[in-house]
Amino acid sequence: MAQQQIKLKMEDISIEFPGVKALSNATFELETGQIHALIGANGAGKSTLMKVLSGAHDHYTGQIYMNHEVVEIRTPRDAKKLGIDIVQQEVDSALIPYFDVAENIMLDSVVNNSKGKAWVNWSRLHEDARKILERLGTKIDTKKKVSELTLAQKQMVLIARALVDEPRFLILDEPTAPLSQKETSELFRIVKELAAKHLVGIIFISHRLPELFEICDEITVMRNGEVVSREKIDQITPKQVVEQMLGRSMEEAEWKQPASIGKQIFETKQLTQKDHLVKQINMTVHSGEIVGIAGLVGAGKTELCKTIFGVLPIQSGQMLLHGNTLDIHSPADGVAEGLALVPEERRKEGILIDEEVYSNLSAANLSKFCRFGFLKQGNEREAARKMITDLDIKTPSENQKVGLLSGGNQQKVAIGKWLMTDAELFLFDEPTKGVDVGAKSDIFHLISRLAKMGKGIIYATSELAEILAVSDRIYVMYDGMIVKELVTKETNEEEILYYSTGGN
Repeated sequence: MAQQQIKLKMEDISIEFPGVKALSNATFELETGQIHALIGANGAGKSTLMKVLSGAHDHYTGQIYMNHEVVEIRTPRDAKKLGIDIVQQEVDSALIPYFDVAENIMLDSVVNNSKGKAWVNWSRLHEDARKILERLGTKIDTKKKVSELTLAQKQMVLIARALVDEPRFLILDEPTAPLSQKETSELFRIVKELAAKHLVGIIFISHRLPELFEICDEITVMRNGEVVSREKIDQITPKQVVEQMLGRSMEEAEWKQPASIGKQIFETKQLTQKDHLVKQINMTVHSGEIVGIAGLVGAGKTELCKTIFGVLPIQSGQMLLHGNTLDIHSPADGVAEGLALVPEERRKEGILIDEEVYSNLSAANLSKFCRFGFLKQGNEREAARKMITDLDIKTPSENQKVGLLSGGNQQKVAIGKWLMTDAELFLFDEPTKGVDVGAKSDIFHLISRLAKMGKGIIYATSELAEILAVSDRIYVMYDGMIVKELVTKETNEEEILYYSTGGN
């Protein structure tokens, strides 16, 4: 690892995309050995700024300095040569699923150092990968295919890859989003060690303010493509950070709007997934009710949502909607029966990132815009424009590629497509993961609006404060089973965590 103190400075960085000025004279500074928080609302420009620094965008203006000397970063190779690496938030787009763990970790090293050699020392490759994983304090079989890993394991593989070249500066984009509390604590230990012992400069992007205040030395806040403040972390409060992000005084918002809870519309009886990822699930949802599914990472929340929707096969048990038995064997069956799923991994499963906003919004109910087998694209676009306005999706137009939107706006598209259907039961799996407080507020209000319309809502999350804010009742999961049912207004974080960790 680098031992020499190095100062990095990005000065007056500006960049434009068609219809959008993403950065305007943004300045950012960091020294090796520091852990520096970078925060801002979705669309504020923080990810764009880091993509400039990591060489993903080459058409920026402004200067980048290392120890007061101008450096040129126009490609990822330029960034890596200068010791700058990034661990992206969307892990699946950065890994090769049919390669094993060792191949993914050592990928850059093999490609850059092979120099035309036909042979790879596979034993050495796996041994080097194992050593890096050991340093991260995680045990993952290096011969296992990445497609077989959990989201948390994939995140660790990406971090391990970044450490292969011993970077001077490491950008971590929402690194704790898929991690459990224990895994997050381990990551913090690693980050602190990299900064203190190896003088790596860490840029830590996260929307979880308690994390930033726990681990970071300084914080830079961005809004509308500009840097609005840079402070020592002990000289600013979380409330001030939120106000700077939003550009206004923070009002304590009441996310949960009163809804009239009606008759029971959905029920499961002894629902068991084929591979026993979830088992013996008994639950009910009423009209206008938001039912929370709480649990730690790996408890079975995602698997339950996917089983109900038809992504995962059912071994036994029943599901009933309005008293009628559901026969669901695929997501198409789920849609046909009036179910809607907003998945945790939105870029992989919830949206078509290379397609336009309008085609994503109509994807779940395309027949609505067809007549005699022909797509009436004018009607499709008109409906999309109305939905964009209704959900306040920040996009230049309905023709923008969804992959170019911020995370919060991508999530609004993932939700918006279901609003064009006649769905009765909405399943939300970690819907606010990786989105800022502004977009989170919009999502909460949208879910509350659905409840007031009489829809049934299942809201799965590991964020305890969040589930207490939005739900009416809570089912707590542990090891694939529901271990406790709680009334939200009669419980607290401590009780939920007790049952989430196996208490009884």
